[in-house]
Amino acid sequence: MKSFIRGLVVAVALSVCGAALAEPVLGRDYKVLNPVQLTSTKKIEVLEFFFYGCSHCFHLHPFLSAWEKTMPKDVALIFVPTVFRDSWEPMASTFYALESIGQQQKLHDALYRAWNEQNIQLMDEGKIADFVAQHGVDRAKFSAAYNSFSMQSKVTRAKQMIRSYNISGTPTLVVDGKYVIEGLQPEDTIRTLKEVIAMARKAHKG
Repeated sequence: MKSFIRGLVVAVALSVCGAALAEPVLGRDYKVLNPVQLTSTKKIEVLEFFFYGCSHCFHLHPFLSAWEKTMPKDVALIFVPTVFRDSWEPMASTFYALESIGQQQKLHDALYRAWNEQNIQLMDEGKIADFVAQHGVDRAKFSAAYNSFSMQSKVTRAKQMIRSYNISGTPTLVVDGKYVIEGLQPEDTIRTLKEVIAMARKAHKG
């Protein structure tokens, strides 16, 4: 009986290890971008194309944030605010304005909650400036950054990336300018992300 139990434990352990090491399936878990895009870092680049008002992005956010805290040192996570319509552009400008004054991480969660829990739709500069000021951000500094030429250039660049990467929905993760992860449940997204990063790492070494 004891030997049977030991055998069962070993079988389960091997099964778990096999599942953990299984490579993601092309066409089911991820797809390959064509053409492959150049990355902005020597690390394994992970782009998240997102919108604060997207409920799917909101549901993925805590999982991605938890992963970010423990992500490998050879990986860089970069957020790209997505603009599919004119009404989304103020949030892209907000993201880059906050980033430029060192406040993006501070308000990232709050902006998600505003849209998805508090039903606050931040679509104009005045309302956005009020919101960030209520969360401890200097209103004048934010407004100056929001209206700066460099901020508009970053938003324009984000729009160009959306076209180059053929982004059709949010959230979409792109690993190393090549592997696209979209349409999965949050847990499956993170699982696939880890596996695809391992694939990209092998390619780097090769």
